[in-house]
This record gives sequence, structure tokens and C-alpha cells, in this order.
Amino acid sequence: MKNQEFLNTQELVIKNLNRRRKLDILIRKIGILLMTGMLVAFASIEVKAQDFQFSQYYASPLYLNPAFTGTGKMHRLNINGRLQWPNLPKAYRTMAVSYDYNLESLSSGFGLLLTNDVAGSGNLGNTNVGFLYSYKAQINKKLVISAGTHFAYNFTGLNSSGLTLGDQLADDRSVSFDGELSNVQKVRYFDFSSGILAYTKMFWAGVAFHHITEPNQSLIGDTNPLDMKVSVHGGIRIPLYRGPKEFDNISSIAPSFIYKQQGEFNQLDLGINWHYNPISAGVWYRGVPFGKAENSNIYDRDALIFMFGLKFPDFEVGYSYDFTISDIGDASGGAHEISIVYDFVAKFKKKRKERFLPCPSF
Repeated sequence: MKNQEFLNTQELVIKNLNRRRKLDILIRKIGILLMTGMLVAFASIEVKAQDFQFSQYYASPLYLNPAFTGTGKMHRLNINGRLQWPNLPKAYRTMAVSYDYNLESLSSGFGLLLTNDVAGSGNLGNTNVGFLYSYKAQINKKLVISAGTHFAYNFTGLNSSGLTLGDQLADDRSVSFDGELSNVQKVRYFDFSSGILAYTKMFWAGVAFHHITEPNQSLIGDTNPLDMKVSVHGGIRIPLYRGPKEFDNISSIAPSFIYKQQGEFNQLDLGINWHYNPISAGVWYRGVPFGKAENSNIYDRDALIFMFGLKFPDFEVGYSYDFTISDIGDASGGAHEISIVYDFVAKFKKKRKERFLPCPSF
């Protein structure tokens, strides 16, 4: 009798364990299915894309405005890396590398810009390779006007092998036979941007127009133009010491802003940097404090940005952190960003005479 009760009890325990396992498996499948649905919807519907951004936009001047091409000392190399929302699966990863040369004998600047942006489990990525040119005109002893253009070729694609679709879960297999995947294709297109910049030793202001031709970026063969982006930016460098003597290390502040509009979305970055050789620090606000984007609240309040860097005569390095204050919350992990700038003059037997004013540091 006792043996029979023991067997019945053991059988009941096993049944409960099996039920729990089945329930856990079902919950996991439902969760994966919901994530898959969102990824497929993201990959299959026509969405209005926005350009990626750098919080340290001043450390990627060619991406900000092609008119900055050739405004360095002579040779300039910029490297930027950004990791956004690292606490979420498959965070946004962005990289940019640029080189430009200041050819003063022709009043010109020449540059190359490579960018790569990857997001999501499907590794939806954009790779852009471009050539930049600018021409500078010195209006008077204090003011320089620079106009620039950017010709680029863009690659966009989705790695469907990184997705887990419904038929894979239903049949418990690693490969999907969903026919919708065959509609997803890689996209290649030419892109064109231009901009103009005015600056003195202490002040700068410019406007840039990106994606002027509004190329088609659809991944499924339909029409989905990339909206033109308009960027207006400016700032001023203010020394904190004005006296009878000149010092090598003079503390200064540089308040500046950048306003961007692309399709229905707009955004304002507003902040201030403080510099005292070799240390620099800054705090920024990103959002639209006095307005709302049409049909969206995403840019009403986005992030507070804290920056720290070191600046030497030919070399700069910076780090910034975006503290998210939008509805997404800081649970996303914010965003980490690093920048490296190498701006130098090649050595000549004869000292090179500068024809144009140097662009002020941000």
C-alpha cells in the first residue's frame, strides 16, 4: 500500500514538472515570437529612416558639414565610435573614419569619409564611402567663407540569418523557409550633400544639406526615399582671461548648438564645453525643449550628455556618455562614445605660411 502511494506521488510530481517545463518552453517561444514579429515588421515595412548621430559632433567635422573639409592645420585624421543602448540586445554600433587635407595653394580642401552603422539582431547595416571637396575664400582679415560638397556611395543590407522566425519555432529548426525573406534585398545608391561655413578665429556658423537627391532606400523593391536632412550649427569660443600679458594656458568656454531636421523629425543639441590645457569637459542637452515633433514625442527630451577629453597641440581624445531622459529610460544603458583627432602639419624645410585663418576649436 505504501509502495503504491509512493509511486502515485512520484508520478504526480513528474507530471507537474513536465507541465512546468512545457509552460516555460511556451513562454520562451511566445517571447521569441513577439521579438521576431517586431524584427520582421521592422525589416518589411517602409519606414522613414534617420541618420545616425554623434554626441561629439565637433570631433567628426566632415560628417557634420562638408564645408569643414580642409579647415585643419594641414593633415587631419578623425576616428569616432559610438555604442548606443548597450543594455538592449544587439545595440546600435556606429563608426566613422575621415581624413582631410588643407591645400592652401589652391584655397581648397580634399577629404575621404567612411561610415558604418549596424543595428538589431538582423544586423541592419549601412556603409557609406565618400569623397569631399571644399573651397575657401577669405572675405577680409577676420572672416573666411568655405563651401563644400560630399559625393558618396552607400550600401544597405539586412543579415536575415540573424533573425528567428515563426516557422523555425513551430518546427524547431535552425533555418527559416518563410517566403517573405526572398523579398528582402541589398540596396546601393549614390548620395550627394553640400554645405557652407563662415568662421573667424573665435566664431563659426554653418548650414548643411544632406541627401539632396533623396535616394530610394527600400529593402523590398518599393519606393521609400531617404528624406533630406538640414543641419544648422554654430558657436563661439570665449577666453576667460583678458589681460595685458599672454599666457600659453588660457581657460576658455565654447557654447555651441546644432539643429537638425529630417522629414518629420527634428532635434536640437545645445551645450557648452570648457577647456584649460590639456583638459576639456562639457555638458549638453539633446531634445526639443519648446516643441514637439509631428505625431511623435521621441525628440521632446532625449538625453543629457557629459563629455571629458584631453587636448594636445596635434592630438585630441574624448569620451562622452549620453544619460537617457526619454521614455526609454536609462535602463537602455545610454550611449558611450569615443573620439580621436590627429591634426598636424608636415615638416618642411621652409616654414609654411598660412593664407587663411584657422577654424576655431569647438
